[in-house]
Amino acid sequence: MNRLARVFRGKDREGEAKLIKTEESTPGAAPKPRQEKKRILDPSGDYYYWWLVTMVFPIMYNWIILICRSCFPELQRKYLFLWLALDYLCDLLYLLDIGVHFYTGFLEQGILIQDRSKISRHYTCSSAFLLDLLSVLPTDLLYLRLGLATPAVRANRFLRSPRLFEAFDRIETRTAHPNSFRISKLMLYVFVTIHWNACVYFALSGYVGYGADEWVYPNVSIPGFERLLRQYLYSFYFSTLILTTVGDTPMPHREEEFLFMAADFLLAVMGFATIMGSMTSVISNMNQADDAFVPNSDLVKGYLRTHCPNRRLQNRVVEWYQHLQMEKKMTNELQILQHLPERLRAEVAVSVHLPTLRKVQIFQSCEQSLLEELVLKLKPQVYSPGEYVCKKGDVGREMYFIREGKLAVVADDGVTQYAVLGEGLYFGEISIINIKGNKSGNRRTANIKSIGFSDLFCLSKEDLTEVLAEFPSAKAMLEAKGREILLKMDKLDVNAEAAEIAQLQEEERRTAALEEGLDALQTKLARILAGLESSAFKVALRLERLEWQMREWGAEEEAEREGAEP
Repeated sequence: MNRLARVFRGKDREGEAKLIKTEESTPGAAPKPRQEKKRILDPSGDYYYWWLVTMVFPIMYNWIILICRSCFPELQRKYLFLWLALDYLCDLLYLLDIGVHFYTGFLEQGILIQDRSKISRHYTCSSAFLLDLLSVLPTDLLYLRLGLATPAVRANRFLRSPRLFEAFDRIETRTAHPNSFRISKLMLYVFVTIHWNACVYFALSGYVGYGADEWVYPNVSIPGFERLLRQYLYSFYFSTLILTTVGDTPMPHREEEFLFMAADFLLAVMGFATIMGSMTSVISNMNQADDAFVPNSDLVKGYLRTHCPNRRLQNRVVEWYQHLQMEKKMTNELQILQHLPERLRAEVAVSVHLPTLRKVQIFQSCEQSLLEELVLKLKPQVYSPGEYVCKKGDVGREMYFIREGKLAVVADDGVTQYAVLGEGLYFGEISIINIKGNKSGNRRTANIKSIGFSDLFCLSKEDLTEVLAEFPSAKAMLEAKGREILLKMDKLDVNAEAAEIAQLQEEERRTAALEEGLDALQTKLARILAGLESSAFKVALRLERLEWQMREWGAEEEAEREGAEP
């Protein structure tokens, strides 16, 4: 039947193909319209990110240049054509940004919506659409009534600021140095604030009158103070003095000047508190990041000062922490990645440590799933020069993989070297794998000493047993390798191994016999239970028949008694 179904399906496909060819070859046949592929931007994708970065420039241009042109009339007149060209270029980018919104998908229940009608409806019903629409209103038409010297008519362009904050948030998420970006963003906000304050100060000086008193800007007729650059730099310097509360500013004389100074002092207090809070947060985040990567050494140093061990031991501890700091070693990777989903955490760990695991001979031919299981259980450890990783006779609870550095297999005197282990090798598996006939049991069979600073991966016996239970081929390979090493070291009792295997086989045979006897007993018990149920059923039927006969006899006797009474 399956073969016939495949034949019929094949004939149907051939018929469809012939029909399509016939339609294509028919003269005058209208071609079928092809559906255009919709180009929808993913809000988490690269194209959308770079468009946000592009929108930073026109928004910052309006925030910085418009106020400057409004308060410095000479700047507006001197470069009028340049400003008009830049203004309408920014307007073009604003319009394109609205178009980008209509092609940017959004998430609904975790799924990216790519339907143009839904995207348009979602955008037009949001408050962002209203702000974007207001920010591109042609307020430049007011130039016809007020003149080209009034760039303040373009103040509605400031309404596109939410796009700027979105871009900053996205950059902070993507950058590899978020703390540096936060500091740079804070400095940008400080500059814009001082810039606006400087422009307002110069405009207020023009309103009061240049040179009217010591507080306002000097008279522009004085040589040197008529230049545009000098006007801006003096205003910026004066604004910086006020907002940083440095002092050394002339005493105000008019009500407008007093109000300006009071408002600036309040703004300075709020800005100082904001800056201090932001810097404290950044420094705290940096310290937390450092503590996450490198363990805090202050607690250990305080412990050593309290208990006063020998100087040599203290120096070894300090050198160990210094090595971690200089080489950017991490000893708590699992805590750093703990908030990631398990599968994503495994992929990140595998991508970071895969080259090291691939250098280990036993893992070169292993499947990817085994590496993912192992890499989440590996614990990085760093050993100092001359430090013993393990000693002969110690109880073995871990095996080690050499990630970086060199270790020596030394004699009991700690000087004579038998071999040097390098990157990609592993050791310690003999004491944590149950190899039959192992004379040393779970004891270490060699002294392993770090020559320099060594970066190792540690795998515990429990974790290895759990992983190898799901990968029997890797387990057999490890046992074979350990058996070879034990044979070379004359630590393998072949007779004991054979006896253990025979004992295991005997136990398996006895277990199978017990299981077989248990199955037979279960069968007999089932038969007995079935017989009991059958007997009980027969007894119930017999009792029911007897009860029916008793009722019949009772009815007959009652009838006879009633007939005898008349």
